[in-house]
Amino acid sequence: MSSKAQLSWVPFFTLFRRECMRFQKVAAQTLLTPLINSSLYLLIFGVSLGQHISLVSGVSYLAFLIPGLVMMSCLNNAFQNSSSSVGGAKFAGELEDFKVTPLSEQQIIWALSFGGLARGLIVGFITYLVGQAFYFLTHGAWLGVEHPLILLFFLIVGGLAFAQLGLMVAFWAKTFDQLSVVGGFILLPLLYLGGVFFSIESLHPFWRNLAQFNPLLYLINGVRYGILGISDVPLGFAAVVSLLALLLMYVLALRLLRVSSFSRW
Repeated sequence: MSSKAQLSWVPFFTLFRRECMRFQKVAAQTLLTPLINSSLYLLIFGVSLGQHISLVSGVSYLAFLIPGLVMMSCLNNAFQNSSSSVGGAKFAGELEDFKVTPLSEQQIIWALSFGGLARGLIVGFITYLVGQAFYFLTHGAWLGVEHPLILLFFLIVGGLAFAQLGLMVAFWAKTFDQLSVVGGFILLPLLYLGGVFFSIESLHPFWRNLAQFNPLLYLINGVRYGILGISDVPLGFAAVVSLLALLLMYVLALRLLRVSSFSRW
């Protein structure tokens, strides 16, 4: 690689490093809060209520819940990281600096996306460790990972897709209220209805068919298959839907980056 080519990637890795340092500076908010939330979910739903829930697959409800929480934590934090980064920079007028940096539009999107993915993977791993602790205390054994590569595939694809969704929303939004609306009234319902807490096999046929239009169902079941080896949807179809979702989010984020105004809110 020539020195010119190496130099062209220096701003990319600098922006990515900046994103990682940004969420590390507020670790209590970005890492400790998800740890507490995951513990509460596992204690209330997995341990307390899970003893009275039986699944068709035969696995315990706690084991069923852990992969869903891992993916939910990864997706939510990837979205929050990229949307808050662009939203904060937009408020401070710092996004105008991107116009004078030696970064292409694609590099801006991917550097910010990988920053969101890094936070999502870290929080997802923390959630998995918390789930392991609860599973060991409840069952006296560790919860293994059946298909590590499949697990990584869905975590990475899903994390990148939701990081780019966060970028898309932040480029589009004119106020912080609009960011909150998307996160609270669109993203969270899709996460909760994507099969984190229940199997679609237990739903009425009408709701089961409706749930299949939720792309998060395929991301969550992909992670569940990676950890437990079970899924409510065909794995190949889940992989195709996940990749299409990533492609769509990338195209929309890139489009909105090109047409959005970098003026202050």
